[in-house]
Amino acid sequence: MKKIVILGAGGFAREVRWLLEEINATALAWTFGGYVVTDLSRLGDHDDRENVKGDLSWLEAHAGEVDALAIGIGNPAVRLDLGMALKKRLPSLGWPALVHPTVRLDRGSCTLEEGVLLCAGTIATVNVRFEAFSMVNLACTIGHEAVIGGGAVLNPTVNISGGVVLGRGVLAGTGAQILQYVKVGDGATVGAGAVVTKDVEPGQTVVGMPARPRT
Repeated sequence: MKKIVILGAGGFAREVRWLLEEINATALAWTFGGYVVTDLSRLGDHDDRENVKGDLSWLEAHAGEVDALAIGIGNPAVRLDLGMALKKRLPSLGWPALVHPTVRLDRGSCTLEEGVLLCAGTIATVNVRFEAFSMVNLACTIGHEAVIGGGAVLNPTVNISGGVVLGRGVLAGTGAQILQYVKVGDGATVGAGAVVTKDVEPGQTVVGMPARPRT
């Protein structure tokens, strides 16, 4: 079994630990090595203080005892920045794609890059590409030929239709629906429950049914 450390210590970090436990229930693969945070002074009441090992300096000092890292943070920009920074800072550590046993996808045609997280109940069909450090939360559905860009985050129950392209660092809120062949630009935000029928510009926030730019 390989030792893996989770970056972050809040609610989603604890869900990532549960994801590891679920993977181990199918086939033993991971030993939980604790949480690491970027700033110990910012730990709050909702963080799992008991299992925090330290900050990034602790991780550097103990890198030889760790095999892999996972990002337990749901902010797309942070996922991208932290992932890319630590790849350079600690090149010996791996970034496995972690897939819950209940996920359904065509493993023969789908692509999962490093640091991808696919959470319980997600369904992806064929030729879906999950780029580095993207995260798909509970019970999402993703259609054929979709692209989930680097660091992009899908909150629970998002529906991505076939041919959709999400850029880097996109955030899709809970229950959002993005219709087929729509492109969502880098850094854009799709509000919870929004129905996206047209392309979204980079950095834009869209809300509503049908989704329109927030004013």
